[in-house]
Amino acid sequence: MTESVDKFERALSDFTGAPFVVTTDCCTHAIELCLRLLDIKTCSFSAYTYISVPMTMEMLEIDYHMTDETWNEQYQFHGTPVWDSARCLKPKMYQTGLYQCLSFGPGKPLNNVRGGAILLDNQEHFRKLKAMSYDGREIGHEKWTQQNTFRQGFHYMMRYEECDTALSKLNAYEQKQIFDHSYQSYQDLRQYRIIK
Repeated sequence: MTESVDKFERALSDFTGAPFVVTTDCCTHAIELCLRLLDIKTCSFSAYTYISVPMTMEMLEIDYHMTDETWNEQYQFHGTPVWDSARCLKPKMYQTGLYQCLSFGPGKPLNNVRGGAILLDNQEHFRKLKAMSYDGREIGHEKWTQQNTFRQGFHYMMRYEECDTALSKLNAYEQKQIFDHSYQSYQDLRQYRIIK
């Protein structure tokens, strides 16, 4: 099972140029894990994004501000090295020092129904994010019962079946050599209200 995940992560690493890749069940959870890991307290970002983004900020009690910024393939959470790269998947797209969060959901460059990933170059953070995404399970433990102590983790991993299909789709995507995509613009989220 973990072999399928490892294969897809290595393939994404080769394709994007990211030294390390952590797969997740969706892009929103990839963003959440990065914000948690880096202990982000405040940031600003484009108001033209998906509603789950400000909901994540609310859940994590991050002081955030939405801006008029327009974007094409990816945008930054300003004040952080975290990027929402849900609409981008290109060869050697990784940028040093960043945490670029991908989506493999419907309509995204790699349409795998569900899935996401984090591209990064920090090995220590790779190990921490891997554990965080998989119920606190550290790399090297095939069964969770082999581990005695757990840091807080989440059930955010990409399943091995999803990795198998995503790997096949990535190979086909690479062969097509079409990496620029157009999308319908998001609504301005400042016109909506989130209540708890």
